[in-house]
Amino acid sequence: MSVHTQISDYVAAQPEPKRRDIQTLHDIVLTLIPGCRLWFLDGKDERGRTVSNPNIGYGLQTMTYTDGRTREFYQIGVSANTTGISVYIMGLDDKTYLPATYGADIGKASVTGYCIKFSALRNINVDILEAAMRDGIERTST
Repeated sequence: MSVHTQISDYVAAQPEPKRRDIQTLHDIVLTLIPGCRLWFLDGKDERGRTVSNPNIGYGLQTMTYTDGRTREFYQIGVSANTTGISVYIMGLDDKTYLPATYGADIGKASVTGYCIKFSALRNINVDILEAAMRDGIERTST
């Protein structure tokens, strides 16, 4: 199954209004990174056990671990969760940057070192979320 089909099926399987919000986020990220590599992670490990929520990834970066190993991974991720939606901004070295820069202005959201979690788009300032995503993309583009 193609990644495009996996993403479409994942979005379609979400209940409204979460489906509409995830589709809106999908469209925003594709505008920020046109033609980017798309990822779909089903949340299962190599033994088929569920270890995380499925998520859609956008873009490409090479992450370097402390032991020197590298791994290709996405720059922005979007995932439905039990209470709403999580947007992951991957690859930021400073784990205080997102909350310090965007936390106060984003609205009703939890902002951690790499995740912005909210119940619905209507509860946050989407322009601030978009600025945070754009910032993360710029910081992780090579």
